[in-house]
Amino acid sequence: MLNRKQETQNKQEEMEERGHWGSKVEFLLAVAGNVVGLGNVWRFPYLCYKNGGGAFLVPYLVFVVTCGIPLFLLETTIGQYTQEGGITCWRKLCPLAEGIGYGGQLILFYSCMTYIIILSWALLYLVFSFSSQLPWSSCDNYWNTDDCVDFSTRNNTVQWTNQTNSTSAATEFWERRVLAISAGIEEIGSIRWEVLLCLIVMWIICYFCIWKGVKSTGKVVYFTATFPYLMLLILLIRGLSLPGALQGVLFYLLPEPSRLTDPQWTNAGAQIFFSYSVGVGSLTVLGSYNTYNNNCYKDCLWLCLLNSGTSVVAGFAVFSVLGFMAHEQGVPIAEVAESGPGLAFIAYPQAVAMMPVPQLWSICFFVMLILLGLDTQFVAMEVVMTSIIDMFPTVMRRAGQRERFLLLFCLTCFCSQVVMITEGGMYVFQMFDYYACNGACILFLCVFETLALGWVFGIERLYDIIKDMTGVRANPFFKICWLYLTPLVSLGSFICSLVEYQPLTFNRWYVYPAWAYVLGWVMALSSILLVPGWALYKLGTGTGTLSQRFHRLCRPDLDYSLTQKKEAELQRVGGEALQQFTD
Repeated sequence: MLNRKQETQNKQEEMEERGHWGSKVEFLLAVAGNVVGLGNVWRFPYLCYKNGGGAFLVPYLVFVVTCGIPLFLLETTIGQYTQEGGITCWRKLCPLAEGIGYGGQLILFYSCMTYIIILSWALLYLVFSFSSQLPWSSCDNYWNTDDCVDFSTRNNTVQWTNQTNSTSAATEFWERRVLAISAGIEEIGSIRWEVLLCLIVMWIICYFCIWKGVKSTGKVVYFTATFPYLMLLILLIRGLSLPGALQGVLFYLLPEPSRLTDPQWTNAGAQIFFSYSVGVGSLTVLGSYNTYNNNCYKDCLWLCLLNSGTSVVAGFAVFSVLGFMAHEQGVPIAEVAESGPGLAFIAYPQAVAMMPVPQLWSICFFVMLILLGLDTQFVAMEVVMTSIIDMFPTVMRRAGQRERFLLLFCLTCFCSQVVMITEGGMYVFQMFDYYACNGACILFLCVFETLALGWVFGIERLYDIIKDMTGVRANPFFKICWLYLTPLVSLGSFICSLVEYQPLTFNRWYVYPAWAYVLGWVMALSSILLVPGWALYKLGTGTGTLSQRFHRLCRPDLDYSLTQKKEAELQRVGGEALQQFTD
């Protein structure tokens, strides 16, 4: 008996502590690095100009106020309160809703596979940026066709505007040199070895950024979360000094009030849910490494302001350069403005190739791109790791276990994504990005997240928890949001996204085969169905009547239904009662 007790005590001693952030600054930088990512640079500016310029800011701010900030605060609060990961926090607060945690982690897993591919492309472009002549600035290379046009002379600009079959040098470099893209997803082709090498480098960097948990993550973010702002400032100043920059900025922000009635404004909702990193458990995990009395209320408000502010500033940096590009080519800005990979790997590189000292600006841009994406990538990996480790603490919190499991996770993602760096890989990448990481999936999770916490766990409990942790009484407006506005707006956006659904196409001409669309929907539904699926599983496998099981699964863990203050009061009263009894 004594040996068994000693063995149990030794096992507990061997377990490593979960840990906390080394300082408040580490938490702020980690969250800032996670929420300020590629979407701020290549998605927000494009959506802004496409959906009415300055008029787009109206629905954008509506979603910020009704969904973005309330969900940001809600998830950070439950993480800091429970000190648990994205899955186990639901076991403490509302076991019936644990499927929300599983769904969020699955979306993050898909995101880890796609996001790092973008970083690999950016790294390859960065390497090419050190060439004596940027390879996407001319048509004298072996991969160019007779239809290639560069913009080194005004004559070529005229040629570009007069020929409909012409392609830019930057486009041919992207499609024929970097991707060597095939005719369709049916033709996977061979692996792009240069991209493979870059992918390996990025996985190694990510591994060593987080292999020691918050001890290493908290130190890395000092660089990865701050240096991109220096690069963005440099590119902003350079962009605004270029000829044609003013036209680009006006095109970016000039309001078109008529677009407010366009249902496309729901794009603002998807942008908020992506850029604020809500719905997938990231903020829950990052908040869980705070001390109990950290003022997360004030932190969340400032971080939300930083995120949206960065998006707006990035728009000035991007569209000032696109305005210069349109000015030099003599074409409308609408013809050079793109979103996603098209902006980062075609439009912007083509623009810097037209500047004096193009290598310098190319290096600045791709360094910024890599660092913006890198901290988002390794924070997503950290979130998945923490969530799984918290599910099996006795096994996973032992010396060396985290490092080994992280290596297994990286290898699993790497082997699963090799198909994305083949000649047909871009078609697979687009499928994952369009279906598996779809904003509609996150909207669905957010609807049930607010319902579970606002209505089942209890809005008054949440308010008491925030007051107990921070010493601040949250604004009553958040109560209205968590009970009504956030779930209704999220549900409305989710329904709109289904109504407006358009099958994925590539470059507006390639239509995927039927089996690809079926696979895409399977990936999309895989995260959504975990929410009702888990609830039905727990209701079906529990003991007692159905009503008893339901009420048991809606009841929070006793230790997590109270604030620390109330728990201390109960312990004090219990202690006094025991003392009186013994006397």
